[in-house]
Amino acid sequence: MSTGNGHAAPQRPDWPFVAGLAILSGAYVLLIVALLAADLTFTTPGHLLQALRSPEIRFSVRLSLVSCTLTTLLALWVAVPIGYLMSRFDFPGKRLADAVLDIPIVLPPLVIGLSLLILFQTPVGKAIERVVPFTYTVAGVVLAQFAVACAFAVRTMLATFAQIPQRREQVALTLGCNRAEAFWRVALPEARRGILTAATLAWARALGEFGPILVFAGATRMRTEVLPTSVFLELSVGNIEAAVAVSLLMILAAVTVLTLARTFGQRQSLERVL
Repeated sequence: MSTGNGHAAPQRPDWPFVAGLAILSGAYVLLIVALLAADLTFTTPGHLLQALRSPEIRFSVRLSLVSCTLTTLLALWVAVPIGYLMSRFDFPGKRLADAVLDIPIVLPPLVIGLSLLILFQTPVGKAIERVVPFTYTVAGVVLAQFAVACAFAVRTMLATFAQIPQRREQVALTLGCNRAEAFWRVALPEARRGILTAATLAWARALGEFGPILVFAGATRMRTEVLPTSVFLELSVGNIEAAVAVSLLMILAAVTVLTLARTFGQRQSLERVL
């Protein structure tokens, strides 16, 4: 930019802008670190070991691991086809379907649990319950987790397939592949990192789900108790140390999954570059 006499105007320094970004970013990072530090300083390794010795806590750990894994597999089974369909085809009602897929993300979790409870009081729901009981059962835990976690996996897969160029699939179609073969041989391998991200988000979301499980599956000890409901039950009896210890177990599990996912994702990226 030049002034009236032909000389360039002095450029404003960038440091105020960068400093503002750093302050805002650092404040949020410090908040997260402060929350973790508060949990760590409030409890002791003894409280953590005592929590792990409890049969109820061990049961909730096992049920959480099993239910979150099942939820993730089911979420991927649904999210991959939906993401591919929504990103590759146009059909009547597509915008409405896209909006409906976001409803579990924006709805309060308690509303989802209540809606599931009401659904299984309808004639259709009661007929399903006579075959496979869901209300206040382990299957209900998985369904409550799935109802929310799958929406995050769907949104991730939709964005993943939307970013993958369709040219390679079109080339495969011209070489004799049908649409299914082009999907399995071209699109799905290209979407590996997105699938890993979707699985990570679904698992982490399922691990932290509380509201729908409490309303739809209950918080019965040694039956439908998962880690979030363990925190609730320990708090309800005033055992704050045990509640914090269980919270740290959830944090450790989430960090482990995220670390493995990012490491595996970076390894895949390196392999693709090489």
